[in-house]
Amino acid sequence: MRYLPLSDADRSEMLRVIGAGSIDELFRDVPEEARLSGPIEDLQMHASEMAVERHMTALSRKNMVAGDGAFFLGCGAYKHHIPASVDHIIQRGEFLTSYTPYQPEIAQGTLQMLFEFQTQVARLFGCEVANASMYDGSTAMWEAIVMGHRITRRNKTIISSGVHPHYVSVARTMAKFTEDNLQTSLPRLTAETDVESLIAAIDGETSAVVVQYPDILGRITDLAPIAEAAHAAGAILIAVVTEPVALGLIKSPGEMGADIVVGEGQSIGVGLQFGGPYVGLFATREKFVRQMPGRLAGETVDAEGKRGFVLTLSTREQHIRREKATSNICTNSGLCALAFSVHMTLLGEKGLRQLASLNHARACEAADRLADIPGVELVTNSFFNEFTLRLPVEARPAVHAMVEKGILGGVSLGRLYPGIEDLQNGLVVAVTEVVTDEDIGALEAALKEVCA
Repeated sequence: MRYLPLSDADRSEMLRVIGAGSIDELFRDVPEEARLSGPIEDLQMHASEMAVERHMTALSRKNMVAGDGAFFLGCGAYKHHIPASVDHIIQRGEFLTSYTPYQPEIAQGTLQMLFEFQTQVARLFGCEVANASMYDGSTAMWEAIVMGHRITRRNKTIISSGVHPHYVSVARTMAKFTEDNLQTSLPRLTAETDVESLIAAIDGETSAVVVQYPDILGRITDLAPIAEAAHAAGAILIAVVTEPVALGLIKSPGEMGADIVVGEGQSIGVGLQFGGPYVGLFATREKFVRQMPGRLAGETVDAEGKRGFVLTLSTREQHIRREKATSNICTNSGLCALAFSVHMTLLGEKGLRQLASLNHARACEAADRLADIPGVELVTNSFFNEFTLRLPVEARPAVHAMVEKGILGGVSLGRLYPGIEDLQNGLVVAVTEVVTDEDIGALEAALKEVCA
């Protein structure tokens, strides 16, 4: 993309057209503490290309990257092994584009891939229909909330305390501009989930109940009672899945009555990539298909009766008036969806189940060893590959101390919930198939030292 400089007159005219009095007013939705008040310190105003490269390289060396040591981070972004064939296929010329295939006559391969991706997601989530991917897991959750609003004609959504706080934050940001009323609370550092309180909160004004599965602490719960209570009140159940590999081992949300299942597909085929781009997954019941946001690839036949694929039911923001669209986000993460679909195809159902079993076994081994450390308590008694520990010390400084030893020892709840005293000693540990016995031993030794 070309850089097109603007004059002060150009900027003033642009602000006038959109009705903003100044640049500060234009960015009024950005918190003041997050705005720069001036030039970045220690960064020269002018430098050569080589000087900039040297400076950026020096900054990058301060990072500890995923391959440098034992890796136990999770909470919505997971390190799994990705076969080299995935990267090879997605870089082929006919696939290497993130753009939507609007012209079916020249994009049959991409459309077929999206059709197969949709089939995989629908089967994985236990639903009848899925779309051709979304921006990421958090915005997919918001789209599901808005879809529930359209279906029920209600605007109160109850969000479980076990839903990832970043997902909740995205929903709250979006809800500032809609009539949606979001109700949620903070998690408690216990093995019990908030199922009973969720059911008790459902009433005749409830549009949807949102539950993460497994939740932010790694806990797994039966969604059927929540679905039953929601349906009895005329509401819907939205399930959020941040670790889809888990569904190779545990029952799918759709099987337990979830009406909409959304999630983050990063852990299948998509690397960590310093936080993105990722791929949002979205599936629902066939009866709700016309309310589903995003793109939908459908199967058809051409004029000669040959099998073909097209985009269908595309009531989207660029086709109709914004206020009538089913979505105003719905970016299609086509390349990441392709990576997901290639990896899933290589695994197959048997391979996915084997991968899930390996993850669970590794996590159980790590949990048992870490729980034997004096003062350390295993909070989560039912989990897939991610569990929560209560440490005898504050978790965030402990994590930083382990980084100095070359170990990314987990995500502290103090980082996710800053200032919440009851959660400061909580540490969420994710264990995938890439973790070795030596990695678990290194984490065990480091945790013993920081907790002593």
